[in-house]
Amino acid sequence: MTSEDLSATQVPASTSLANRYGGQKRAMARKTKRNIVIVALVIGIVFAAWVATSSAQAPVTFKDIGYSTVDGTQAEVDYQVTKYPGATAKCAIKAIDSKFAVVGWKVVEIGPNQPEESADGGSTTVQRTVLRTESPAVSGVVDSCWIVDSGK
Repeated sequence: MTSEDLSATQVPASTSLANRYGGQKRAMARKTKRNIVIVALVIGIVFAAWVATSSAQAPVTFKDIGYSTVDGTQAEVDYQVTKYPGATAKCAIKAIDSKFAVVGWKVVEIGPNQPEESADGGSTTVQRTVLRTESPAVSGVVDSCWIVDSGK
């Protein structure tokens, strides 16, 4: 047989596949696999620690307790605010209608907590805010709260 007698059908299948797609890949070394796993674990631990500490340092949190509508022009929102007792916070309170449109909005300031007005020794206080509304409200919630810089 000469090279002229060889056609595409006579070339072994493994040779033609290797020419088309490339040769077999080398397996990753055991040491490389171990290093990749170690790096992934370290990244995971660092991320978990970051999440745990960042949520623990949240300066102010809030929880909606309830709402009531006094009439078509007024709503009351009850909520809890948890913060460092000596800090001053501001909270944005909103009343919404049946189409989820904001019909009342107010930003209230919550000063340093007095120990007798707190259920947990100074951090959490219960607040009630009365909102004027432009049409009847079906719900009232706290939109957000933040700590006010004491230097201002």
